[in-house]
Amino acid sequence: MPQIRANPNRMELLKLKRRGAVARRGHKLLKDKLDELMKEFQARIGANRRLRAEVERDLRGAYSQFAIARAEAGQAVLEPALMAGAPERLLGVHEKSLMSVTVPVLELDELPEPGGYSLATTPAVLDVGLSRLAAVAPRLVELAEREKAIELLAAEIERTRRRVNALEYVLIPSVDATVKDIQMKLDEAERSNLTRLMKVKDMIAQQEADEGE
Repeated sequence: MPQIRANPNRMELLKLKRRGAVARRGHKLLKDKLDELMKEFQARIGANRRLRAEVERDLRGAYSQFAIARAEAGQAVLEPALMAGAPERLLGVHEKSLMSVTVPVLELDELPEPGGYSLATTPAVLDVGLSRLAAVAPRLVELAEREKAIELLAAEIERTRRRVNALEYVLIPSVDATVKDIQMKLDEAERSNLTRLMKVKDMIAQQEADEGE
């Protein structure tokens, strides 16, 4: 494990020990956050699957009506009918925080009644298809909101996992290895100093003994 470049003195040792303690606290907080994010992600995945299945089923029902309408009236009649009417604002968007992740909240306005096309030239099945599409629209918007939240949660999970791994497998081991190395060097220096002091003491004692003779 690569060590951190630091001078082998007690001040650096103290700084590194504090850095290691902060890194461990940060690792625990991030690990707890990652666990909660995963729980939220898994819960949303299950609910999203059920909602998507319902939306796809109802969309198929609406599209089948449009297919029948196209077969009865032809594309040349159906396309202008579907484009009829003035465009309106149908969707409001704002944001909220979900476990420190900013996710969109979509609000569907009241849908206008189908119209603006000739009832004489369009088949009745077109009205049925539009009604079915209007009925599924709120859940379609909800699905879009849920899937975007899941996408953003997945991105946050990946970012948090990278930070957890960086602390767990890189920074903390590097700090620990450097602390151990500095501690060994300081202990060695202390033993050397103690040995020198003992020699000096012996020399002084010997000198005093010689002078006393």
